Order: sequence, then structure tokens, then C-alpha cells
Amino acid sequence: MTLLSKTHTADDFAAVQEYFHSRKWTDGLPIVPPTEEAVQKMLDWVVMPADQLIGIEPVRERVITTEKLAINAVMAGCLPMHFPVVVAAFTAMLEEPFLLHGATASTGGCAILIVVNGPIRDELGMDGTFNALASSDRATTAIGRAIRLTLYNMLDVRPGGADRATLGHPGKLSYCIAEDEANSPWLPLSDERGIPEGLSAVTVMAAGAPRQFMNEWTTKPEEILDTYIAEIRANQRHYSIWPGNYAIVVPTQLREHLSAAGWTKADIRRYVYENAFIRRKEWAECGKGAVVGDKGEKIYPALPDEDHLLVIAAGGPAGGFGAVIPPWLGDKSKAVTVSIGACVDCG
Repeated sequence: MTLLSKTHTADDFAAVQEYFHSRKWTDGLPIVPPTEEAVQKMLDWVVMPADQLIGIEPVRERVITTEKLAINAVMAGCLPMHFPVVVAAFTAMLEEPFLLHGATASTGGCAILIVVNGPIRDELGMDGTFNALASSDRATTAIGRAIRLTLYNMLDVRPGGADRATLGHPGKLSYCIAEDEANSPWLPLSDERGIPEGLSAVTVMAAGAPRQFMNEWTTKPEEILDTYIAEIRANQRHYSIWPGNYAIVVPTQLREHLSAAGWTKADIRRYVYENAFIRRKEWAECGKGAVVGDKGEKIYPALPDEDHLLVIAAGGPAGGFGAVIPPWLGDKSKAVTVSIGACVDCG
């Protein structure tokens, strides 16, 4: 099928860059020219026609097709084999619980965290160990960037356009992570969220910047998790008091201590749910006393329930580090998990 998008010509590679930059079609970094041949290879890989509907963003009624996704994936540096993850991630973002418009247009400045599970991690050479929350490998970097460029070019989620973020954070360039399933004793995140074992999947979450900590002075699960909880409580005090999805990233060293004590992800979720909360009066300790009023003793849990905590096994093999990834704003946007290239509800 012939591609449907308008075509442009340029004299050379440098001219392509300036043409795209001048029209604000990029994130400020160089792009791969989305030639007809390169875009068609993306579509051929997923066996989808150019005009296949991925979904419609409901607030602005923007139509997202496979061709438009493919164009931005090429620009981001994706290979055709990366494209199924891009399709699945954007499909998840368009589901109603995710609240795509709010998550991308808010002054709060969140980014789209993408967590990849299943066999596709190995197929794409994704690395959930060293530098897991940054440029750990080609696939995660390019896939995360593809999502951002699609938001730019299909939904006008540019600074000062639909994106009204006061500050934002670097995850807006790319925020994709593969879970380190090979070195984890726990169930993968996708399995815990209803995807059948052995299938590849993505989970998307409207997320703030990661908050890193270190605790190398204990092997007790409760004390390790108390450090995570302290960081969650700090987010409640300093940013938003409202409960929602939180993600915690557990690298190898802390993971081994927890596993040696027999703790599963379910145990971790339960402990964090029961202990991560603040009282409203704590806001007075960080300059927000004016809003405490007569509700000082009111308790605000960080999580609506245990299942709102995403426990992600990822990170390098040494160092007592961990990270908390907070939600954009309470439970206005909910994390969504979908399978990649498979129908799990088909009869």
C-alpha cells in the first residue's frame, strides 16, 4: 500500500536536519530521515497497513495510525524490530485509564515511563542492568524517544504548545527500561499485571523523575524498604500528597538481600502499602503550613492499594542503590499494561 503522508525533498543529510528543526519536528537532537523505504520496513515488520488505526486521542481527537508512528520511530533511530514495542506502548497510552492528555499537558511535567517485559527484551538486546534508567542500550533509548517524538508531532506536545510543564525532567527525551528478568528471582512485572507467562509486554506510567537513594548498611528487608518508603514520603511532602502509582526500581544488591529473606514482590508491595503514608501536618515542616488547617492528623496513604505499586527488578550488580519513580499526580492517570504483538483476549 502506498504511504499516505506528504513527502519532502532535501539536498543532503544536513539540509534534512535543518528542515526538521525549523519546523519543530524534533526534540533538538538530530533525526534519522524518515524515507519511504525506511517507513515501509517498519510497517512490513509488524504486518500492518499504513492507515491502520492505533487509536484516537479523545480530547483533541487526533488520529494515530501505524504510518505516523512508523515515521517518528524512524526519526528516533528505531530499527524495524523495535517497532512492535512502539506500537504496543502507544496503544497502552491511548487507553482511557492512562489519561494521555492530562499526563502530557500538565504543568507538573511528567514523562511516559515504559517498562518492557518478556522474550522481546533479549531479541532487541535490551539491558536491564548497568545504567538501566539512562542510555543502557540502543533499543530502550530509541523506543523511548520514538514515543516522545510521536507526542510532539501528532499531539503537539511541545514546550509551550500542549506541553505546559514548568520544569519537566530528562525522561522527556527517553524513559524506557527493560526489567532484568534473567537475574531476578521474582515474577516479571507484566506477569503480575495479568499478561500470560511467556508473552512480551509493555507497561506505561505517567511518571516523575526517578529519585535515587543508597542504603548499604543493612540486609533486613524491612530496613531496605523503609529507605524506599522514606523517599516516597518525601515525594508526598514535597510534591503531591495524593495516592497513585509509584514504581520502585530494585537493583541486584538490594534484590539479593530481599530474596535471601524470602520476600516476593507481593510481600514488598504489602509492606510498602502498609507503611508509606504521611499526616497532613508534615506539610508544615516544608513550607506548606498554610494548607494544613484543621486536618493535621489526617493520614494520606501513598498507594490506593497494594497493586498500585510497580516493583521493577533492574540495575547494575553492585551498590546498595535503589530508586523511587513517583506518579505524575495521584491516581488521575493509571499505569496500563498490554501485550506486544499478541491478542490475550481472543477466543
